[in-house]
Amino acid sequence: MSRKLGIIAGGGPLPGQVAQAALASGRDVFIIGLEGFASPEVLRPFTHKFFRLGALGAIHQALRDEACLDLVMIGPVKRPSILSLRPDLEGTRLLARVGKAAFSGDDGLLSAIVRIMNEEGFTVLGAHEIMTDMLAPAGVLTTRAPDAEALADIDRGVAALKLIGLADIGQACVVQQGIILAVEAVEGTDAMLSRIPAVHRPGPAGVLVKIAKPGQEKRADMPTVGVATITHAANAGLRGIAYEAGATILANRVQMIAAAEDAGLFLVGIDAASGPESGEQSA
Repeated sequence: MSRKLGIIAGGGPLPGQVAQAALASGRDVFIIGLEGFASPEVLRPFTHKFFRLGALGAIHQALRDEACLDLVMIGPVKRPSILSLRPDLEGTRLLARVGKAAFSGDDGLLSAIVRIMNEEGFTVLGAHEIMTDMLAPAGVLTTRAPDAEALADIDRGVAALKLIGLADIGQACVVQQGIILAVEAVEGTDAMLSRIPAVHRPGPAGVLVKIAKPGQEKRADMPTVGVATITHAANAGLRGIAYEAGATILANRVQMIAAAEDAGLFLVGIDAASGPESGEQSA
């Protein structure tokens, strides 16, 4: 019998999609919904319980009680301050093992949490190990493809993101005509895109570029592009989205492509190590 999967769910539809894929493969699932982040509607079809983020000890015990051996952390969660976290007693013990990583940015904290969960006997998996078809392929997925100017903007964005990624700042930026219009920070990609109409320039529109940070813990925080990203990019007046092939989750790929086609946007998976891959269309 397949090992039972525990899912720690943040926001968005992905926790439900991962749960459905696990069930389809013969796994039982149990979901921990993080209060204020996870959607009750998304979790309703599955066995689940809600906990506040700081109830780390209670979350740990619930996973034990449900005999979960494998664990996936999926869905956006804004990292709170330590003062607002209010950990329970067991959570305080676990956070003490994290140490300075709790204050060192998202990557340090997430890597430490993955290490601790492994030490506590769980096997932490990436969501893409459950939904093997969710990783972005290389190449163009839409009828429209990036032109030479858009490819240059993508190159510019990749170079910028590698620099800010080393400082654990963000995974995304918008580039127009070689100018960095906005960089993602703690507010997230959608909020960053809401700023673009106020700063865009006349002429060819900009491009959203999204790649993983150098050394990022991909089992807990992989870049994600979904239908909402398409909507926000279209509202920002962009002409396309470039994302790192093999290191980006495409949520609801079929719906994403349809939304991009309707909006006249291109979608392209790139090799962030070497630059844009305009190549042939991918299925």
